[in-house]
Amino acid sequence: MKCVALFLFVFVAGLVSGAEFSQVEVFRSGQDGYHTYRIPALIETKRGTLLAFCEGRRSAGGDSGDIDLLLKRSRDGGRTWSAAQVVADMGEDTIGNPAPGLDRTTGDIVLLLTRNPGKVTERQILDGTAAGTRTVWLARSSDDGVSWTAPTEITASVKAADWTWYATGPGNGIQMRDGRMVVACDHMVAGSQAKHSHVIVSDDGGRSWTLGGSAGEGTNESAVVELRDRSLLLNMRSYAGKNRRAVAVSRDRGRSWSELKLDEALIEPVCQASLVRVGKDRLLFSNPAAAKRERMTVKMSRDEGKTWPVERVVHEGPAAYSSLAALRDGRVGLLYERGEKRAYELITFARFELGWLAQ
Repeated sequence: MKCVALFLFVFVAGLVSGAEFSQVEVFRSGQDGYHTYRIPALIETKRGTLLAFCEGRRSAGGDSGDIDLLLKRSRDGGRTWSAAQVVADMGEDTIGNPAPGLDRTTGDIVLLLTRNPGKVTERQILDGTAAGTRTVWLARSSDDGVSWTAPTEITASVKAADWTWYATGPGNGIQMRDGRMVVACDHMVAGSQAKHSHVIVSDDGGRSWTLGGSAGEGTNESAVVELRDRSLLLNMRSYAGKNRRAVAVSRDRGRSWSELKLDEALIEPVCQASLVRVGKDRLLFSNPAAAKRERMTVKMSRDEGKTWPVERVVHEGPAAYSSLAALRDGRVGLLYERGEKRAYELITFARFELGWLAQ
């Protein structure tokens, strides 16, 4: 009887443990006509549907070329996913860097994107040696992500005249408690090649957008959250040479940013990362927490990002970009790039309870 009881205990404990963390493949590079899938972005709709965005790179894995913006939907909490649908295809051009946000009032999903000619590389855009540059686009869904408006260009309202490179997100935008929508972006300045994170903002549910403030030099892809005191925390990819994330705070709703600081707790290999609020008193952060792109890790802060005492490795092997989402059922979703030999073999969705982090 003791052996049976022990077996049942282990069996039940295994089920409980398994329920606290699970993951499933969403995109596999080389399938369905695309060479590589990259740049994940995850958001939950007002109705509880999960939307997993990414770039579908047609013929190669690089950042230029024929790249489409794709979406898969899940209506069961990420256990199963729909077939991929094309949200934006600009022929042979590059369109991507998805940055979705939810308007709580209407339930609409607002999606910011960037576009450039597919035959133009990032270096050529920075140097101004080829025709074409990075432009900013907006799409919207009012039916839970089933259909989308054709992307419309908003470059004139959100990009300064002397900026060359530009990227929206990638990852989730936010809506502040007062209704303002904020999307973290980055740009480079002509001539100086200076890299800066910045934000764009909307006060009409994402229908129109204006340019917010820029953070200090040497910053790039970024993520933003609203803190309890209604200030904004911007967490940024940093080129300071210290393998640490840079952070800054705005106390004027994104119009200006404090001096940069490096967060010694957030090691990075110079890569994109994700930052979200979960409930009233926790922030979660995800990135490859190493000197190179590996060890996808989730960290938790209970003091508004001042310290990060709790962490858990999700995948020990190669890993890169990621996108977190706080789910309505209290769990957390993580859409991230991973592989066994290289970081861009799969885009995987992981779901876990907060208690899993502290185990």
